[in-house]
Amino acid sequence: MLGVTTSIIQDKRIQRNDGTFAIKLRITFNREQKYFPLKVSLTEEDWLKTQSIKARGEFKEYQNLFSKVEQKALDIIKTIEPFSFQAFEKAFNQKNDRSKDVFFYMENYMEQLKNEARSGTENSYKCAYNSLKSFVKSKGRKILSFADVTPEWLQNYETWMVSNGKSLTSTGIYLRSLRTIINIAVEEGILNREFYPFGKRKYTIPAGRNIKKALTIQEIKSIVNFKTKTEAEQKAKDIWMLSYLCNGANMKDIALLRWKDMDSKRIVFVRAKTARTTKQDSKPIVVMLLPEIMDIINKWGIRTNNPEDYIFRIINEKDSSEDVLKKVRQFIKTTNKYMKRIGKALELDLTLTSYSARHSFATVLKRSGAPIEFISESLGHKDLRTTENYLGSFEDGVKESFQKQLLNFGE
Repeated sequence: MLGVTTSIIQDKRIQRNDGTFAIKLRITFNREQKYFPLKVSLTEEDWLKTQSIKARGEFKEYQNLFSKVEQKALDIIKTIEPFSFQAFEKAFNQKNDRSKDVFFYMENYMEQLKNEARSGTENSYKCAYNSLKSFVKSKGRKILSFADVTPEWLQNYETWMVSNGKSLTSTGIYLRSLRTIINIAVEEGILNREFYPFGKRKYTIPAGRNIKKALTIQEIKSIVNFKTKTEAEQKAKDIWMLSYLCNGANMKDIALLRWKDMDSKRIVFVRAKTARTTKQDSKPIVVMLLPEIMDIINKWGIRTNNPEDYIFRIINEKDSSEDVLKKVRQFIKTTNKYMKRIGKALELDLTLTSYSARHSFATVLKRSGAPIEFISESLGHKDLRTTENYLGSFEDGVKESFQKQLLNFGE
């Protein structure tokens, strides 16, 4: 229709806490403009990448999404005579009756996480999604509207979780995921801030104490001295040790390491988990290049003349976000498979996985007397409380030696 124009824009009027801005469909008619949120938010840098004719991976996917949305808007506009914003909004949202449904928002958010290859976070949200769905179903309902999520509803969910044998730790994890979705709804105007259900004198998410196990330094030594039987087993052991020595870097961090991240003295990288969510205040992880680290890189790294190349070639530059996700998952699966075998052969109480390398790094430092501020910085945490919750407990022997001091009167 003449006089009506459409465009997909980045709305820079309100910046979110993670440094991103909402992406919206803008309709202009008679010099008046209306905005329709697309449930996508990006940094300025990522937004520009979606506008490039050479967009790849997730940015190409966003580009295709924006194109489909704009085409849908144009098709609707053609059917409205005379045009009005009210008629357009009704037609544009008629297939989106779930716009105030929590599960609909969670599904969209999980799809966004998938596109960003944040598989760990995506899986965490899936667990929360399934749990909340089960609770709603137990009440004879299928849809959960934002208005339903009151402090009383949240307390009932907590009670239901505990009565079904779930821990407060799991309950807290799931409700923090739900809180993120609620925050998005508030930012997009779906839920009035007045009815925000979390916080003081409302509902407080249970912290839940979960004593995380980590290896002792003696157990780490037993892994170092373990004689592997196959090349695959040796590679898994070396990669696990690399994670442990590189500040507990997770497998995706290792897969993303490039030759340019390393000089003669250190490795510097930004955690994949926080690179997008804290881009405005990303803290690089600095790892001093110990000889043991260099030995592993020399053994399994594939050197090229291009500093942009990935060190271990687990992924390559042409991989889409979906390819990266699949390859990293397989990398984790393979490493864990052989490390579990090694742990079983060593008769360790703790199941060896890539996750235990990170906890062991932090806890061994704690047991050696390293300041928690140093450990927090090494892990890439922004909050010391996150580090405190992350650290494993001291060995029983250490506890006993301290407790004996309670009766040591110096006589």
